[in-house]
Amino acid sequence: MQVRSVIPSDLPDLLEIDGTIESPQYLHLDRSGEGLAMAWKLEERRLREKRIDPNRLGEEQRFTLKQIATGADEGIALLAEHEGDKVALLVAQFQPVRRTFQLVDLRVDYDCRRQGLATGMLYQVIAEARDRGLRAVEAETRTDNLPAARFLSRCGFDLAGLDAQRYSNHDLVKEAVALFWYVSLE
Repeated sequence: MQVRSVIPSDLPDLLEIDGTIESPQYLHLDRSGEGLAMAWKLEERRLREKRIDPNRLGEEQRFTLKQIATGADEGIALLAEHEGDKVALLVAQFQPVRRTFQLVDLRVDYDCRRQGLATGMLYQVIAEARDRGLRAVEAETRTDNLPAARFLSRCGFDLAGLDAQRYSNHDLVKEAVALFWYVSLE
């Protein structure tokens, strides 16, 4: 297994990394109170049927990846290869105003999961952020991606907030809520 920086010629092949999300559970968000006395509670709940989402790279993620790989934007784009196949990708963009790296995407091909690739790549980003004197690495997940939330928590990220309106303003039970994660480096 080799982990290296993404180069522009890698870009077409990276869309083939199978980032499918599979989970029989989700994080349920319960809201109580009103105004400034609002309280939120997250709890794991079972889904009626297992969630299987292909989780393809979106246009914005692809654009950011291209910008970083070509040197037009500052950040980190790491690629893991195994026997010539591209099996994992991590993209983190430098946020100068906040002095952080923002994790844009992290995916490991379905057949290569649970081997420490994602953890190793994420720790490389955290180490680079420390070396640069940044204050944190930040990430965003959704309540319907419990595996990502568990992964970030295991890697030392703290849940720092949520946005119930970011993706929808509909009933919270049916919609995915944005969760914001930080690992502080100061």
